[in-house]
Amino acid sequence: MKRGRPDNHNIAQVLAQVAQTQPEAIALVVKEGRKWRRYTFAELNTRSEKLAGLLHAAGLRRGKRVMLMLRPSLDFVALTFALFRLGAVLILIDPGMGYRNLLRCIKNVEPEALVGISRAIFFSRLFPAAFSSLKKRIAVSGWVPGTVQLRNLLPPSAATASTAPPALVAGPDDLAAIIFTTGSTGPPKGVHYTHGIFHAQLQLIRDYYGIGPGDTDQPGFTLFGLFSTALGAKAVLPDMDPTRPARVDPQKFVNSILAEQVSYSFGSPAIWRVVSRYCLRHNLHLPLHTVLMAGAPVPGELLADMQKILPPEARIFTPYGATESLPTASIEAREILDTTWKETQRGKGYCVGRALPDMNLRVIAVQEDTITDWSQVQELPAGSIGEIVVRGPVVTPAYDHNEAETKGAKITSPEGLWHRMGDMGYLDEQGRLWFCGRKGHRVLTAEGPMYSVCCEAIFNQHPLVLRSALVGVGAPGAQTPVVVVETVRRGRPPTGLSKELAALAQTSALTRSIRHFLVHPAFPVDIRHNAKIFREQLALWAAKQPLTAVAPPDAGAEQ
Repeated sequence: MKRGRPDNHNIAQVLAQVAQTQPEAIALVVKEGRKWRRYTFAELNTRSEKLAGLLHAAGLRRGKRVMLMLRPSLDFVALTFALFRLGAVLILIDPGMGYRNLLRCIKNVEPEALVGISRAIFFSRLFPAAFSSLKKRIAVSGWVPGTVQLRNLLPPSAATASTAPPALVAGPDDLAAIIFTTGSTGPPKGVHYTHGIFHAQLQLIRDYYGIGPGDTDQPGFTLFGLFSTALGAKAVLPDMDPTRPARVDPQKFVNSILAEQVSYSFGSPAIWRVVSRYCLRHNLHLPLHTVLMAGAPVPGELLADMQKILPPEARIFTPYGATESLPTASIEAREILDTTWKETQRGKGYCVGRALPDMNLRVIAVQEDTITDWSQVQELPAGSIGEIVVRGPVVTPAYDHNEAETKGAKITSPEGLWHRMGDMGYLDEQGRLWFCGRKGHRVLTAEGPMYSVCCEAIFNQHPLVLRSALVGVGAPGAQTPVVVVETVRRGRPPTGLSKELAALAQTSALTRSIRHFLVHPAFPVDIRHNAKIFREQLALWAAKQPLTAVAPPDAGAEQ
């Protein structure tokens, strides 16, 4: 992947270069109405240049904060690259995070312009306080009074000459976008993405996962479709609501994979759980050679099911990272199922693999306060659980308008900036990272800390448990550990379940002290991946429930 001129890191240059080298190759396949439409790289780039010209004429310039609120579509991709071309700062907020979080994020990030569908424009007028920083509204579709109407300005033919200004010269540290976290531990935060970070991500995806021209991607998360397009791969935007991955229609998702012979796909475990069950039920096999699952720990059972519906040579990866550093580490399904999954089931945590090229992983002693300099850090040896920190070219520099959170999450060093992932884990003797749960999800008992992911693995093996969550009730340092479970079938909890869970607790030294068990009807989870459990909410719920200790049966043999 070339970067254009050495002094120009503008990520929009990447699309222009691909359009020059493979103009007639298909870039996008999207459903418009009832029909699927195909657009070449030349058409996509021309569309993006036209839109850049229109946005420039509408007053959008370098550094302007522009919120983009569109459904996955040709124009979503074209406008994204158009805004990069102008040097505007693209703001992407997942509308599925809920209105309260959405409005808080919009107010905090202070967008100067809104580019979106008519529904988004009307939404901005319903909540003027959150959108008080707006100086311009630009409607991409529909008719909205008092806005710039792009549909009236865009020439009907995508083949006519572009009037867009040249792509702005951008340095590697110039701000390109603000992308929000899921808010799985606290309010969502706006993360600064530079043009250099986008380039580094593209290189990692291309070189490590082998994605490029000749591949066809079907992204379960629309942003990854932008990466594929920039790498010269065809992107098929699936017929689904990306804010509700667990509700994906598996037939539609599979049909487009088969119709376009998709070779690569990224999605949350929630998507692949639905899709794999559908394929197994209908004896369907997918042509994918590479699958990425991320957003939450991936159970071995799901990986095994996926192997049954893919070609024998297909690779399934479970990348580890966060919005602030993505991707960071990676591991392939075969290694998980062959060597690490049995350790996960024993409560050893989830193995998330080795650091990706140019990425550095360390585990440090837990500190609750800000760490301003690496000299204040105590690195831990292999096998010791501590706080995970990472340094490398995809580590983002700051949170937007949030100096306190930035100071709390970043550590300076002579080698570069380290990011505190907010996760607990350890490195093994082979240099692999094991994830033990979020730092904020530790249960701090009088006997010491208990780690959510490690303990929950013991209870997740019960055939009636869909998933479990370890939470603490009481003051930190004297918390009572409580295991909350969501059962496979909703409704009245099965008789005797608490006693069976208490028996399971006795099979491991990690969980032997747990005496309290609750059944929750439906766990609160994040919208983006439908997989991250909001344990903070469950802890508040558990604190309001009557807790009755379950006497342990005779202790079984420790695993």
